[in-house]
Amino acid sequence: MIRFLQRDNRLTKALFVVIIAAASVSMVVYLIPGLTNSSAASADTYAEIYPHWYSKFLHSGETVTMQRVSNEVRTEIAQRGPQYADNPMIVNFFTQQVGQRLIQEQILLVEADRLGISATDADVIKILRTPPNAEVIFPNGKFIGDAAYANLVATRLNTTVPEFEAQIKRQVTFHRLQDLETAGINVSDQEVRDTFLKDNIKIKFDYAVLSSDDVRKTINPSDADLQAFFSKNANRYASAVPEQRSITYFAFTPAQLPGGIPQPSQQDIQSYYNQHQSEYQVPEQSRSRHILIKLSPDANTESTAKAKATADDVAKQLQSGGNWADLAKKYSDDPGSKDTGGELGFTQRGRMVPEFDAAIFSQNPGEIKIVKSQFGFHVVQVEERQTAHAQSIGEVADSIKATLSRQVVSQSEENFARQLVEQAGKSGLQATAAAHHLDVATTPSVPANGTIATLPDGSQLISKAFQSKLGDAPQFAPTGEGYAIFQVAAIEKAHAPAFADWKTHVLEDYRTEQLPVLLTQKTKELADKAKASNDLNKAAKEVGATVKTSDTVGATAQVPDIGQVQTVAPQLFQLNVGDISGPISTGRTGVVAKLLVKQQPTADDIKKAFDQTRDQILNQRRSEAFQLFVGNLTADYKKNKRILVNAKATSQSLDLVHWIALGRIDSVRSAE
Repeated sequence: MIRFLQRDNRLTKALFVVIIAAASVSMVVYLIPGLTNSSAASADTYAEIYPHWYSKFLHSGETVTMQRVSNEVRTEIAQRGPQYADNPMIVNFFTQQVGQRLIQEQILLVEADRLGISATDADVIKILRTPPNAEVIFPNGKFIGDAAYANLVATRLNTTVPEFEAQIKRQVTFHRLQDLETAGINVSDQEVRDTFLKDNIKIKFDYAVLSSDDVRKTINPSDADLQAFFSKNANRYASAVPEQRSITYFAFTPAQLPGGIPQPSQQDIQSYYNQHQSEYQVPEQSRSRHILIKLSPDANTESTAKAKATADDVAKQLQSGGNWADLAKKYSDDPGSKDTGGELGFTQRGRMVPEFDAAIFSQNPGEIKIVKSQFGFHVVQVEERQTAHAQSIGEVADSIKATLSRQVVSQSEENFARQLVEQAGKSGLQATAAAHHLDVATTPSVPANGTIATLPDGSQLISKAFQSKLGDAPQFAPTGEGYAIFQVAAIEKAHAPAFADWKTHVLEDYRTEQLPVLLTQKTKELADKAKASNDLNKAAKEVGATVKTSDTVGATAQVPDIGQVQTVAPQLFQLNVGDISGPISTGRTGVVAKLLVKQQPTADDIKKAFDQTRDQILNQRRSEAFQLFVGNLTADYKKNKRILVNAKATSQSLDLVHWIALGRIDSVRSAE
C-alpha cells in the first residue's frame, strides 16, 4: 500500500551491485576437500594461505578470519530473507561456502601481487561514481558526506567503509587478473556469424505427440505376465508391506482433568502484566492518508510547476469538502492506496521517507497540507495521532488470561499424564483407566505414517510407538486435545505381500518398467510411417498420436509437450522445409515433427548484432578460461599443502558441497 513512501530501496540495490560483484569474482568456487587441520592458529582464524613453500616456516601466511566470514555470511543471508538467519543448517552452509570462496580470493590476490596487479583509491572512487552507485553516493554529483556514507554501508551491508572499499579494490584486482590471464583469447568473424546464425534461426512445425500417459494405458499384461514379474522381482517386494503396530491406549481431554479445567487467578494476570511491561508499550503512531502527484527525479521546472499546480488544486478541492475516495482514485499515482481513499493506516516514526515522516508527526489532525518528497507532491492529511503509552491491564487482561490459561492447562495435562503413566506402570492400563473413568482401546495394525481415527492427532503417539519395543513400560503422548497413555500391543514386521493382495501395485510397476521401451518403439513406428508416406497426419492417426502446430520459435523457446526446442530437439533446426524428423524423446512424450517454415537471419541482422554477439562469445570463453585458471591454481595450493583450514570452523557442514553462484563482475567491468 505504501511502497511509494517506504525508504528508498535503491540504496540497497545499488550497493549490493558492488558488494555482490566483489563477492563472486566471476569464477568457479567450490569446497576444497582434504584441507582441514585442527592446528589452525586461533579461534578467529578460518584459514591460513601460504604464498610460498617457505611461508609456513616463517609464519607469514595470509589469514582469512572467522569475523570476516561471519560478516559476509550475514550479508548474503540478509539478501535472501531474515527467515534464514535462524536456520542453523543454512548458516552452516553459507559459512562453508563463504569461507572457501574467501580462500580462493586470497589465493588470487597473492597471484595478482606476484604479477604486479593492484587497485588504487582512484579505482574505488571511479566505481562509486559510476551508476547505479553514483545515484546513491553522489546524487546530483555531490557526495552525501562521510557520516551518511558510513551509516549507509553499516546499515545496508553490515560492514565498515574500509572493508567495503577493500572489497571493491579486490574486485578490480580480480577483473584485471582475469583480463591478463585471458588476453590471448579471440573469436574469429566467421565464428561470430556462425553462432548468430545458429542461435537465431526461427522455425515453425507440425508435430505429432505420443503421451506417456496414453501409452501407459495400452500396457495390459496377463495375470501370468504379472505373476512372472512378481516372482522375478521378489527382492523388490520382500518388504513391500511395511511394518505395522497395534497400540493399546486410553486418552483424556482437558475437561477430564481432576478438578476440571484450571483457570489463572487475577493475581496471576497482574503478575504476568508486571513482568511483561515492555510488551505492552505502544510507540507514537500517526494514521494518515495522501494523494500522490508523481514527479520523476529528472523533472524540469515546467513539469515540477505543473505537478505542484495539480497538488494545489486537489488540496483546495479537499478543503472545500471534496471526497477523498473519489479524488484519490482520480488523481493519485500511488497504486497501493489510490483505490482505498489514499489510506495508509498507522505508522511509527522513521518508517516513511523523511519529508513525509516529518509531516505526519507535526501536522495537526485534520489539516491538509502539501509535502514534496523524492516521489513527488503529496496532499497529506493526518487523521489520528497516538502518543507513546503503555496499555493498561484492563486493555490486555483478556489476552493475558488466554495465554496463562493455555500454559496452566498444558502443564496440568502433562502432570496428569505423568501421574497416569506412573500408575499404569504399577497397575496396568486397564485398571488405571477404570480408576479414572476412562476407556481403553486397541487400534488395528497401523503403519508408521498411519492415523488413529479416534484421536484428533495420533501422529506423536504412533511415532513414539514405533520407537518402542513390545513389553516396554507405558508412555504418554499428546493427542491434539489432551494426552494418551499407551503401550505397544503387537508388532507385525515388514514382509512380502501375497501376489493377489499386491496385484495393482505390480501392474503399475510392470507398466513403469515397460513404458520407456514401448514409448520409444511407438515413436519410431510413428516416424517410419510418416516418412514412408510423407504424411504426418495420416501416420499420427494410425498410431493414435495427436498432431499440433508450433508457433514460429527460436532456439530458446518453449513448445508444449516438447520443452525448450534447442535442448530437447536441436535437430529440428537442421531440417529443410517439408522434412520430417526422426523420433524425438522428451522423457514424458514421444514426438515426430514436420518442418513448415524456416527463417534465416539476414545479412543486415548479423551486421547489427555482430559486436554484441562477439562480446557474448568472448566473455563466455574468457570466463571459462578464468575458471580453469582458478581451479588449477587452487589445486596447486592444495597439492603443496599451502592452505590450512581450521577444522573447528568447518566440521559441521563440509558435506554441503554445492555452491550457489551469487553474481558477476559486470559492475566493475562497466566502471572501468
